[in-house]
Amino acid sequence: MARIKGAMMTRKRRKKVLKLAKGYYGAKSKHFKMAKQQVMKSGNYAYIGRKQKKRDFRRLWITRISAGCKVNGINYSTFMNGLKKAGITLNRKVLSEIAISDPAAFTALVEQVKNA
Repeated sequence: MARIKGAMMTRKRRKKVLKLAKGYYGAKSKHFKMAKQQVMKSGNYAYIGRKQKKRDFRRLWITRISAGCKVNGINYSTFMNGLKKAGITLNRKVLSEIAISDPAAFTALVEQVKNA
C-alpha cells in the first residue's frame, strides 16, 4: 500500500491561518506559528466584543433616555417605573430613538408617565 504524504493538507491548513492573519503587524502575518497564536487571540477578542457590543448599546440607549427625561424634569428610574405602571411596553432602543428624533412625542410620553 502506498504511503500518504501530509504535505497538501498541511499547506492548506497553514494557508488558511495565514489568510486569516492578513494585515496583522510584523511577523504575525508572515510566520505560521505566530500567525496561529494571533488568530486564536483575535478570535477570543471578537467573541468578547460581540457580547460587549450589546452592553455598550444598552448603555447608550439608557444615557439618551436619561437625557430626554432630565429635559422634562423627571429622572430615568422614575420614568421607567411609570412606563411599567402605565402599561407602555416600549423597549429602550425605541425610547432612545423617540427621545432623539421626536422630543414632542417623548414629552407626551413623560406626561403619561407623570399621570400614571
